[in-house]
Amino acid sequence: MQQRSPVTIVLLGFVTCGIYHLIWMHQVGEEMRARGAEVPPTWHIIIPILNFLWMWKWAQAAEKVTNGALSAGLVFVLLWFLGPMAAFLVQPKFNEVH
Repeated sequence: MQQRSPVTIVLLGFVTCGIYHLIWMHQVGEEMRARGAEVPPTWHIIIPILNFLWMWKWAQAAEKVTNGALSAGLVFVLLWFLGPMAAFLVQPKFNEVH
């Protein structure tokens, strides 16, 4: 997976009022999909009911791609409660995936 700085992700997320965070989630989702994980299309995140399912599937894909280094439940909770700050905590594990 592409190496990204967690600090840069958070700063760009704040500067762009969250738009970069959506772009980051889309890019990482595409990378996870390329590694065989099942990630629904990113546009699902803008539909109120589907966004829960999308975040859960994204979290499961994160667990699969990192070989269990990230827990799907933890990633889901981070995405739900911390939003853009979740990228700061999750991206270092993605950086370890080659």
